Amino acid sequence: MRTVRMLATAALAGAALLGLAAPGASAGSPTPTADPSASAGPTEAGTTFRTAARFLPGQQATAQAATGDYLYWVFPADTGQRPTVNATVTLPDAALRHGPTTWRVDVYDGLRRRQPCMYGTQSRTAGKEATSVELACVLRPVRASADAWANDPLPGSYYVRLTVTGLPDEDLGQPFTARVGVTTLDKGGAYATDGSLAAPLVPGATTADQAEADADAGRPSAVEAAAPEDGWSSGWWSDRWIWTVAGGVLAALAGIGGYVLTRGSGRPSRVPPAV
Repeated sequence: MRTVRMLATAALAGAALLGLAAPGASAGSPTPTADPSASAGPTEAGTTFRTAARFLPGQQATAQAATGDYLYWVFPADTGQRPTVNATVTLPDAALRHGPTTWRVDVYDGLRRRQPCMYGTQSRTAGKEATSVELACVLRPVRASADAWANDPLPGSYYVRLTVTGLPDEDLGQPFTARVGVTTLDKGGAYATDGSLAAPLVPGATTADQAEADADAGRPSAVEAAAPEDGWSSGWWSDRWIWTVAGGVLAALAGIGGYVLTRGSGRPSRVPPAV
């Protein structure tokens, strides 16, 4: 009976630990972290990396431009997030177009390295009668650090470039409207890595001297200006720590339970003391 009580206690303790770890598990589930209240974004786009219009995940950035222009936006992505970029192009009237057009959306990190899409329709051709075209690019989860030779996405600024890559020459310069948005999924400790960057990869994040000069002048640093709404994470914490501690405690409880079940009731009474 005593053994049964001990095993029941161990089971209850394990259930309680799993309950504590549940928030960390839900952090790795596909739940958007976009802030629904932050829906208004910029109404213009940049034409180069340097003039890219900034917006936050959850916002909708719009722009009106001429077919053939390159449009640029920039948004922040932090450790553990997996961004999904969606773009919708509203095409000119079909009566004004002379044939199909092919549109493409590309994403670059803070070092201006093009990041491949895990999945999504990154390029699509719209027929002459189409009224709009939709594009999507799901990036890989952002890691806290990576080897110097790797092309892994790192925390910092991410640039979205939208342009037409194929169309009849007669359609160059026709007006169109673009809408771009980003949602992020928190992947939690499943993609956690040891270590972190000294600073996120954002334009202007150069030296500590520059950051100190900005602070003395009362200006926000480049890293602060490019941060998400809740700031940059340190990169050292993830729900992996919760599961590691919970697993260690459960392993210890399993060892105690196994010992209780196998130790027996002591020396049998039928065995002489001298043996």
